[in-house]
Amino acid sequence: MTEASPLASPLELPCGVTLPNRIAKAAMTEGIADDRNRATDGHVTLYRRWAEGGAGMLLTGNVQVDRRYLERPGNVVVDGPQDDEQLRRLEAWAGVVRELGSTLWMQISHAGRQSPKIVATEPVAPSAIALGLPGGQFGKPRALEGAEIEEIIERFAHAASVARETGFGGVQVHAAHGYLISEFLNPRVNRRDDAWGGSLENRARLLLRIVDAVRAAVGAQFPVAVKLNSSDFQKGGFSFDECLQVVNWLNATGIDLLEISGGSYEQPRMMDLKGLEKPVEDRRRESTRKREAYFLEYAERVAEVATMPLMVTGGFRSRAVMEEAIAGGKIGLIGIGRPLCVDPAGPRELLEGTTERLPAWEKELALGPGFLGPNSRFDLVKALNGFGSMAFFYENLIRVSHGRETDPRMRLLPALVRHQFKENRKAKALVR
Repeated sequence: MTEASPLASPLELPCGVTLPNRIAKAAMTEGIADDRNRATDGHVTLYRRWAEGGAGMLLTGNVQVDRRYLERPGNVVVDGPQDDEQLRRLEAWAGVVRELGSTLWMQISHAGRQSPKIVATEPVAPSAIALGLPGGQFGKPRALEGAEIEEIIERFAHAASVARETGFGGVQVHAAHGYLISEFLNPRVNRRDDAWGGSLENRARLLLRIVDAVRAAVGAQFPVAVKLNSSDFQKGGFSFDECLQVVNWLNATGIDLLEISGGSYEQPRMMDLKGLEKPVEDRRRESTRKREAYFLEYAERVAEVATMPLMVTGGFRSRAVMEEAIAGGKIGLIGIGRPLCVDPAGPRELLEGTTERLPAWEKELALGPGFLGPNSRFDLVKALNGFGSMAFFYENLIRVSHGRETDPRMRLLPALVRHQFKENRKAKALVR
């Protein structure tokens, strides 16, 4: 690849920080924290491999701001005062990436009602609206009180300040994928009749207040990003038109990067998992639905109103499509996620021109042929394929964190069984 490639060009952010290239390792939940929800040597080993892979910026998986409401048992948590050991571990995590010439940004999040029963029997949400998912894995949430919402804003600001103090290069506020901030934006979930619900202005209040508090905590020269759904892809949910209005409001906050995504646990469009999504109106052109980079068209339209650089994650596999997206001038950064669980060196291979396309393992994964595949007419089989696919990537990520090589031939059903066993064991071992 020549130096003129758009992917190899630096990206200067509004705060003055420059990223060395246009590829980012996207946020993916790691699940490898210890029983006190602290970073571990596994984080250092895993992120060393990813930093060696050449991405100009790496995002952590969602670091929780409240240990009572985890996304999964192995989340890292930054809430309340941090003891010296936790600070040392965070410094080691960020430091290994910085030493290898990249930068690690902390994604800060609150799981809201998407906190499973194994860690939170009664999660919290804007309103007491349960997740529309079978299996009983999530409890019915309790509606947050006003004082609790104010406390959550403080928790995000505190986590951001700890990230800056321990050497992280930036923070990303997670306002997508059906987690708490996304729930406030979604009128299907947010049925409040106070200042935090009703109109879009009220539903967006939590996000905008958090962004302002985070900026005040970290200062003007520290990168602050937001991850936002283009849409929830649910009838009556957060719409693309509402997304454009929220972007207009975010323009005034002075954030440095906006990542466009979409979906939630109820509609996992961000994972592109056949069999788990429900039919819903999709305003993209048919040609867009069939191509890779499934949020790119939404992001290009967001770019018409956004004043900050945009990052797009989801489906990028070929170097040509990535280069075209960057060369168009509307997209600043390409996020790559699941391929790096199996090929941690993928970004370097793209930048050096030794590969034209990252393998799309998720398109090939299946429990078996025919009716055992993701297009089975049986809903249970569809679900097992979807969850088995996620377990495949989780288990390969864990292999890398242990210093082992990945296993692209890993079978889905054994991976799913191992993954679920580990999650339950971690949940039982948590120190509350």
